[in-house]
Amino acid sequence: MARLSLENPEYYLNRDTSWLAFNGRVLEEADDEGNPLLERLKFLAISASNLDEFFEIRVAAMMQQIEDGYNEAGPDGLTLAAKRDILARLTHKFVDEQYECWNALRPALAEQGIRVLGLHELDPDARRFVDEYCEKELDPLLTPVTVDPTHPFPRVINKALCLGLLLRRRRRSALTYTGVVSVPRALPRLVRLPSENTADFIFLADLVAHHAQSMYHGYDIVSSAPFRVTRNSNLYLQEEEARNLLESVRAELHNRRKGDAVRMEIEADADPEIIDRLRTVFELDPWQVFPVNGPVNLSRLFNVYDQTPRPDLKYRVFAPRELRLTAKSQNLFEELRRHDVLLHHPYDSYDAVVSFIESAAEDERVLSIKQTLYRTSEHSSIVSSLMDAASRKEVTAVVELKARFDEAHNIRWARDLEDAGVQVFHGLVGLKTHCKLSLLVRRDTDGVHSYAHIGTGNYNATTARIYTDLSLFTANPEITRAVQDVFSFLTAYAENPSYDPLLVAPLDLAEKIIALIDREADHARQGRPGRIIAKMNALLDKNVVHALYRASQAGVETDLIVRGICALRPGVRGLSDRIRVRSIVGRFLEHSRIYYFGNGGDEEIYIGSADWMPRNLYERVEVLVPLRDEFLRERVRREILDAYLADNRKARILLRDATYIRAWQPAHGKRNRKPPSGAAAFSAQDFLIGVAEGRQAAGFALPQVPARRRKAPAGRVR
Repeated sequence: MARLSLENPEYYLNRDTSWLAFNGRVLEEADDEGNPLLERLKFLAISASNLDEFFEIRVAAMMQQIEDGYNEAGPDGLTLAAKRDILARLTHKFVDEQYECWNALRPALAEQGIRVLGLHELDPDARRFVDEYCEKELDPLLTPVTVDPTHPFPRVINKALCLGLLLRRRRRSALTYTGVVSVPRALPRLVRLPSENTADFIFLADLVAHHAQSMYHGYDIVSSAPFRVTRNSNLYLQEEEARNLLESVRAELHNRRKGDAVRMEIEADADPEIIDRLRTVFELDPWQVFPVNGPVNLSRLFNVYDQTPRPDLKYRVFAPRELRLTAKSQNLFEELRRHDVLLHHPYDSYDAVVSFIESAAEDERVLSIKQTLYRTSEHSSIVSSLMDAASRKEVTAVVELKARFDEAHNIRWARDLEDAGVQVFHGLVGLKTHCKLSLLVRRDTDGVHSYAHIGTGNYNATTARIYTDLSLFTANPEITRAVQDVFSFLTAYAENPSYDPLLVAPLDLAEKIIALIDREADHARQGRPGRIIAKMNALLDKNVVHALYRASQAGVETDLIVRGICALRPGVRGLSDRIRVRSIVGRFLEHSRIYYFGNGGDEEIYIGSADWMPRNLYERVEVLVPLRDEFLRERVRREILDAYLADNRKARILLRDATYIRAWQPAHGKRNRKPPSGAAAFSAQDFLIGVAEGRQAAGFALPQVPARRRKAPAGRVR
């Protein structure tokens, strides 16, 4: 067989259509009757929030490039104009599917006493409440505008709820005017109605429309429709020219709310004249207008989930496993001098990570703390601990100001930290600081030691309850010394020849990952088994895809667990027929990055912050760390990775034609088979909850796990 060209565009999937396929998998969870009803509603809201960001960032950047005259083809052979046309079709189809889902969920919710009502469905008590609410809460905050030469069209901010109207003066009935009412974000988009036996809600847009006449005295309202505009939310920074990065980011954030419009959502039965006038004002092409058969902002359905105390319609609450120390250890520092500790969140409690930093802040023996912060929670005890510690010891924080949509949050934290005496740095020009590192130096009874935490997720105790991530605690001198060198790189641009045993982007991570893949190919060529298992959020880098294709051609068996974007096309004969790709979308957001290499029987596993995307490999500071402890490698391989590969309930398989099917569906023929049930059904996330709760996977059968597993040493975290 002739050698296939790795440059063939047919062998690469488009990143944006691949992302839309991922969001489709999220929407599938909203349609899945096997999920609790309110969780299905939450998945629908998540899919809407995801689509907002897609338009704000990806579509906005594409439209900007087209406007600037760029139309180059990507690795998949699609020009920007061709991709725009494909996305126009796919996004409209996706939005239609979202509203089909909503209009199926609404009656199902009503059957459970959770009603989202229209004005015509309100009883007299609810009517009185609505009238009083509008008079006291709503009307005082609204500013009606009639567009004419002295009243220009108001500046509609990004994703703001608005009401568009066609108005006719009663004295001059021949002319119609455009009216606009922007609704302040201080008001909830779903208003909870008083009721005894049901949970009733009404959309704020309906209330604004209901009271529009009282705001437009002297006019007849010909028609009205709620609408919402999504704007370009990319930050356009010239970091090299900025005198102060913090102030530059702050100034650019002010402009974000006023970026070019990239999408308008509007009620499906809106008067065509309103649609045409608004489209002209916002300078949108017809495909950028999305008439919707329901509320113009499905992401606000989060409010129904949050305000409805129905545990029977939500996932069962479980208690994460707490870190237990061995009897010989008085504290975590003593434990780490004996062995490394690995936690798998949210199955293992995140409290240990918080405690690691909190206790260091209070411990007189701890001499210094160094910390990276990419995204953290609004009321972060980690940040508070850093500020408290600054008066007693050396504290350094590297705060990433350009973490998308967390910029304002991080600016505030950076200022508060500086005011408390923390040495605050903002990373390196042109690079985001995405690595998850904490480093403590402590004077112990036998000398000074360093202790590190290296994670796959952000230092955010809130998201740690719903994201799957790994945390490694270690006192290994080689690793902690390398972490110290990474901090020196971040604060002084001091670049070392080597950061072994860490892999550090943008310095050597890409090169070494490709070398590890190539090593598996060499093993296969020498007749030894080649094996790769890689779990990540996204796979996009062309060089890594090339290496994986070469490894497949050499005989390496490869399983990729890719939650979102995947540019690699599996199953191509002679190219990728030894590569399998699966995506798991379920209760928790799969966020951990794990890279397993068989290495001819001498297994190596890396965990860390980096996906296999160009931005992670070349445009960010990222860190991967090897698991040196044999027991921890065994746990990750046999308990975690094997569970993901065995999942037949929440896993989807990527086919050669770029479509995804459920793991239990046949690759060919009819795909309407029901999912497995009983003992045949296996969900990795459910299995791992069972492990955390000490049920020892009762009721689950996990393939590929040896019948006789090595027992964990007493007190070790499994």
